[in-house]
Order: sequence, then C-alpha cells, then structure tokens
Amino acid sequence: MGTQLYLGVIVVALFATTVANAEIKVNCEKGSINITWRIHPMLVPFAAHHFLGNCMASRFNVLPSGEGNAEFNYKLDDCNFKRLMKGKKLLYKNELAFRPQPRSSPASYVYPIECVYPRPKGWIPPFLNAGSGVAEGRGGLKFHMLLLNEGITAVAETNVIPLGSFMPIWATVAQESHQPLLLLMEECVAATTPELQANSNVYPIITNKGCLLDSENGNSSFLQRYHSSAITLYLQSFKFGLGAEVYIHCKLLAWDPEVLSESKKACHYVKENERWELLDDPMQSSICECCSRTCNTRSKRGDEWESNGFRHTSVLGPLIIMDPSQHNTHNASDVSIADQD
Repeated sequence: MGTQLYLGVIVVALFATTVANAEIKVNCEKGSINITWRIHPMLVPFAAHHFLGNCMASRFNVLPSGEGNAEFNYKLDDCNFKRLMKGKKLLYKNELAFRPQPRSSPASYVYPIECVYPRPKGWIPPFLNAGSGVAEGRGGLKFHMLLLNEGITAVAETNVIPLGSFMPIWATVAQESHQPLLLLMEECVAATTPELQANSNVYPIITNKGCLLDSENGNSSFLQRYHSSAITLYLQSFKFGLGAEVYIHCKLLAWDPEVLSESKKACHYVKENERWELLDDPMQSSICECCSRTCNTRSKRGDEWESNGFRHTSVLGPLIIMDPSQHNTHNASDVSIADQD
C-alpha cells in the first residue's frame, strides 16, 4: 500500500513538470473527433492512464524519440461527450485526463476538449417533438409545455431544483394544417397551487403581454428559437415557495409571426445593452419599450384571431425549489414534468 502511494506521488509530480511540453492536437470532424496526444518518455509506461472522457486511447505508439503518441479516434456519441446548444451553434464538450491513481481519485491533469458546429437549419433536438409531454388541443392546435434539464439536452429527470440554478421551460404548439404560427408567452406566474384563485399568492415571471419581468430583476431570458412554433423560457429558480410545491401557470398564444405589436411580443431585458429587446427581431425592439410601463393591449387582428381559440393556459408542476445550503433532502414527486390538463 505504501509503495503504491509513493509511486502515485512520484508520477503526479513527474507529470506536473512535463505537461507544459505536452503536444495535443484536436481535429473535429463531422460526427467524430481525432486527438493526438504526445506523451513524455517517462510517462509512456502509464499510457493506459490517459483518457478521453471514459475512453482509453484507441491507438498508442512509441516514437523513435522515446515519446509516446496516444491517438483518440471516436464518434461524438462515445466517451461521454456532452452536447450543448448555444444560439446557432452545437457544442460537444469533453476532457482529456491523466489518472495515475484509481478513478475514484481526482485526475492529475485535465485538458478541455470542445468541438463547435453550426446548428443545421431547421434542426430540432430529438426530444423536442410534438410527442413529448402532455398536450391539449385548442382550435385544432395542440399545445405542450414541459421542463428541460439545465443543459437543455433532454427532458428533466427530476422536479427538484437547486435554488439559483436554471430551469428551462419549453413550450410548443403543433400546427398540422395551419399556416406557420409564432408561439408567445403572454403571462406566466408561479404559485403554490395547481389552480389560481383570486386571492392566490403569486410570483410574477412574465407580465404586460410578453415582458419577461424576471430578466430585469434576475438572470432569466428567452433562448433563441429553434422554430417559430416553440419558445424556451430560461428561468432562474427563485425563493418563492422555497421547499414547497410550486406550479408555473402560463398563458400561451399562437399568433401570426408577421404581425407583432405591444400586445403580441416576446421581450426580455438585456443587461449588457441596458434595454428591453424583442426576441424575434431586435431591430423592432421599440415595441418592447412599453415593458417599463403599461403596454397597449389592443390589437388590429385581435378579434379575428383570438375568437378562433388560439390561446391556451398551461400549468407546469409541481416543481420543488430547494436551498442547497440547507442540508435537508426532498424526494422528487412521482409526476410527469409536463403541463397539467
């Protein structure tokens, strides 16, 4: 035991002095990655301790110089790559690591790996489809609302959310035979009950016909759309209802994407620019200026469209927001993290 520990310390110290001279070349290809890692001669005996995520080198050669050449040739679906979506880009992230000790111990060296690709036009993550979650029809349309995980890579697996973390809420409307529609969130509030009453205590999230109030008071925002009939609210969890069951109540509206106004919009406050901006066309952000006061609720096409039942109220929950600093635990509720009928 003492000998093994001593050997581990020597290797860790040795690697710390040689890693600065390591050569790592990364080639991101379509759907795959090729990495070449040049290893110091004294670390060649420990070639099996070099990893890409959870994958060992797919090929290892000893060069005439005595150095080692570790090659990692894998698909991006392998080795525990994490896929993230950011704006118009798809990101695949992983780590090269040297682990001279068992995997339960921290790696002695970590090198971040990232491949960035343009998001294909019209591409939608597989889990964001009309069959996800719970749907309810209105005017021949089907509305959906559900909770995604914080990385926006899949439907959330739990409804227990740490305070201050983000809880992406995704809403969509299926439009089989309709002209293209734009989905808007007119109003969203948090409450501790699945049904709103006149005297319900609520936490306002979206008010004033599409103004994301929580983007000005906190760090919430709307994420760039994948298509016009879906919208993602990137909501930072809050102290309201802390530790109790919380429900998100949202009024959704399917609308003509060519007709935006003070009463039909999706606006969030961009702190870097110190102004309210329109999600779907920042050049028209002037219609968001009313978010600092009261927006005009009249619409030229309101009677024609809204009488057709293009509005729908969705309720998401229960969600349970917990303070990580409080070491009490809470079991996730046995519910579907999707809108309630």
